[in-house]
Amino acid sequence: MARRSYFLFFLFCTVSSYAQPGGKRSFEFLQIPASARQAALGGVNVSLADQDVNFFFASPALVSDTLAGMASASYQFYVADVGQAAFAYAHTFRGIGILAFGVQHLRYGTIQSYDPSGSPLGDYKSGETAWVVSKSHQVGHFRVGANLKLVFSNLAGYRASALMVDLAGVFIHPQQDLRVGLAIRNLGTTLSEYTDTGDTSLPFDVQVGATFKPEHMPLRFSLTAYALTGKDVTYYDPASGDDEPGTLDKVLRRVNFGAEILFHRNVNLLLGYNYRQHQELKLEEGGGGAGISLGFSARIKAFEFVFSRSGYVAGNGGYTLTLSSNVERMLKRR
Repeated sequence: MARRSYFLFFLFCTVSSYAQPGGKRSFEFLQIPASARQAALGGVNVSLADQDVNFFFASPALVSDTLAGMASASYQFYVADVGQAAFAYAHTFRGIGILAFGVQHLRYGTIQSYDPSGSPLGDYKSGETAWVVSKSHQVGHFRVGANLKLVFSNLAGYRASALMVDLAGVFIHPQQDLRVGLAIRNLGTTLSEYTDTGDTSLPFDVQVGATFKPEHMPLRFSLTAYALTGKDVTYYDPASGDDEPGTLDKVLRRVNFGAEILFHRNVNLLLGYNYRQHQELKLEEGGGGAGISLGFSARIKAFEFVFSRSGYVAGNGGYTLTLSSNVERMLKRR
């Protein structure tokens, strides 16, 4: 079962909306949303500022002093026994300003190993981890930020590590509820390879997006363009007999849509649509909800709970839970 789970998960990573065609890059888990809110909004967002402490994983410019003291824990349930845990905390230091700290860990479960003859060699536990430190600074209506990431990967005994940085900025409109963000993600270098002859490619990406709330509507919209560094994010096999993707199809595969229905200041409904994920994971007989994500957030006293479901294929999806609270405020009250 563990061996089958491992194969299914890497099949998912290869064709998912968060990977290049063919899965040619390592450390792709960094493209997976780290929290329930980001997952519910389609998985990609670099403009929703000051709403969630976890968003510095996506863009270091999205966390300001307003989120100081916030701590958060998230867990994502994927296929079989694969899961991802993420932890985040933001604190304001005297003379330095706000710093955010985070850990993102994807666990692949136990993998059974066999030699060429089929004899069992034992079990391996595999996973990938990123340790992140984030700093942001505001200048007028602009905020800039940077993430420093130390990333480790252990896949069935093969290990690799890398040092990466994210650079980002966001424009905050002084009068309208409008945010425009830009993030340059996963710049860096490999510290160690999986093998002596390995040539690891990092999941470098440039993303740009905007979040806007109409003045008299209880709605907030987000539109994010991603995978802007790749020449082609579609996979097309002429021998399949399918029509080659057109220009509009190729453009939409780089766009993620998200929306929030603001029922109450403590209760929101979250929606997302990732066209690329829909096209790559849908079944021949129908989309089956692939690429569509749903969620809600609820604030109860000092705690905020966020839940999301991301659709993969018919009847299957990933579920994410996030629990957040301002721990510094709670300690001061006590």
